[in-house]
Amino acid sequence: MHKTFSLLLLIVIGVLLKRKILKEDHKNGLKMIILDLALPAMIFVALLQIEVNQDLLILPILALLFNGLMLLATRYLLPFFGVENNTPTMRTLLLLLPSLAPGLSCFPFIVEFLGDEYLAWAALADIGNKVFVLIIAYLLATAWFYKINQLPVNSNWGKIKGLLIAMVREPINMVILTALLLLSFGINLQALPPFLSESVLMLKNMMTPLVLLYIGIAVVFNWSQIKMIWSILMFRAGITFLFSGLLIALIPMPSEAAVILAIVFPLSACSFWPFAHMSAVKGMESLDEDAEKKEPTFDLALGINVLAISLPFSTILILGILSSASYFIHPYRVLMTGGVFLLAFIIPKLIQVFNTKEISTLGFSETKVKDSTIND
Repeated sequence: MHKTFSLLLLIVIGVLLKRKILKEDHKNGLKMIILDLALPAMIFVALLQIEVNQDLLILPILALLFNGLMLLATRYLLPFFGVENNTPTMRTLLLLLPSLAPGLSCFPFIVEFLGDEYLAWAALADIGNKVFVLIIAYLLATAWFYKINQLPVNSNWGKIKGLLIAMVREPINMVILTALLLLSFGINLQALPPFLSESVLMLKNMMTPLVLLYIGIAVVFNWSQIKMIWSILMFRAGITFLFSGLLIALIPMPSEAAVILAIVFPLSACSFWPFAHMSAVKGMESLDEDAEKKEPTFDLALGINVLAISLPFSTILILGILSSASYFIHPYRVLMTGGVFLLAFIIPKLIQVFNTKEISTLGFSETKVKDSTIND
């Protein structure tokens, strides 16, 4: 528990630093150091300290399976609770809710609570998630744009090729490929020159404090937005717990730490990549002279708010689970937690619908009374 409080203290320090870091460029600079230096170093060290076997190749497939199931759940369940199909709101949620950004919201806590081996597992799983956020999300975004604007579907191969190249060039993925190549030749961390391994280790040690400070700096306190988006994130968490509960019930796990990893990894915050695709679509819409007369493909304001609130939301959940890991090693408890989160999302919606119908009925009764009075 003391570890949890020490990590929370760093987040609080980040909140206190918000007044000092006012420019967005400063936040982006800190984020770049984390994602392009500290996080790749941490993953590199973790991968070079494990023995990679063929069984781990299922991890990217499972992550991509989660992306697909969350996409289907969002598409077919949210309309029952007031989110209309074929609207900018629905399309925005369809891209964001299935996406994962474990680098900022999950990896630092995995390495602190579970260790380097399970960080390496999480990094391999993230490859499947990257396929969704970079390729599938882009294809969906552009397909919706062409459909709404009744345009002929152009070949996206050039853009997809560029995204694949960007995926390979991303520092984290370059590090994963390099580490796997070194391991294939039997080269581990101890076999590297001391000056190189020590430099990488120093970069790795920066990761956790920098991420926690960033979370505190980036957290948003806009209660009107938080109330609405928090409800949507409760739905996402509920579906995620159900997915993880079924997974650990059906697939034998090698250790309790692997069970906890299967729970916390899908609870990562929403990824920025789908929002980048939405912004690109917005740019294409701005070239249309009749854009103001047409419905936008996405709701960018909603998208950025979901991103802002999902980071602290996921951080709280992941820290809570890791701090009470012994409770969550049983599948039925994970499934029960998922049910609780879904009820927390559903019950307020049902109350809202009931109150709306009640008001409508009262209004109808009052109208009838007035009509009868006039007739008298």
